[in-house]
Amino acid sequence: MHAKRILVLAGTHEARLLANRLVKDGYDVISSFAGVTAHPLLPQGEIRTGGFGGADGLRKYVAEAHIDFVVDATHPFAAIISRHAAQAVPRLLRLERRAWVAQEGDNWINVPDIGAAVAALPFEARVLLTIGRKEIAPFMSRPDLSGVGRMIEPPDNKLPATWRLVLQRPPFDLDDELILLREARISHVASKNAGGSETAAKLEAARLCHIPVVMIARPFKPDVETFSSVNTIAAAIACR
Repeated sequence: MHAKRILVLAGTHEARLLANRLVKDGYDVISSFAGVTAHPLLPQGEIRTGGFGGADGLRKYVAEAHIDFVVDATHPFAAIISRHAAQAVPRLLRLERRAWVAQEGDNWINVPDIGAAVAALPFEARVLLTIGRKEIAPFMSRPDLSGVGRMIEPPDNKLPATWRLVLQRPPFDLDDELILLREARISHVASKNAGGSETAAKLEAARLCHIPVVMIARPFKPDVETFSSVNTIAAAIACR
């Protein structure tokens, strides 16, 4: 009997941990990366890079590669690939970290999308912008805003002189976040509600410094069987 063949739609810390766990458990694992990040941290097992060509392309790939299970472990904001996966795979499993929830002492400004986040920032706000490199243009289009844009890889276009670019990969430390907020004179944090512990220190730092956080809500995703930890989804796969 051949080992179960599992396709992990990857790109997150949890996806890497899951692939490593499944390889260790004896599965034949393929981790698929969209190619957005030029130098991702790669897991064990086979690596595939590039899109599938929509839901039809993914459906065809799953059939031709004799995939037994597909796990959507993409970023909580990767709505398009999650929608395509739900359309293409009847028994899709999703691994997705829980969203952050405001704690006592937090001052969150909850917004539905990027445009609303830009509009929510007051005049001449100094922002710690932590939304990745793909959607920063609307923030840069407001000349009164300034601050720090932190991302893993540089954006396609150079940031305005009023912005400082910080290229850094998580996890982030609370003490370092407190230093960054103080030294950069940050008045607001703008963040997607990505969840997870690796990037949560900025929220604790903002709470301690009484800094408002503009929190962008997660996009809608189709309702599929979802797990919030590597252990629980690995156990579910082992039972099937």
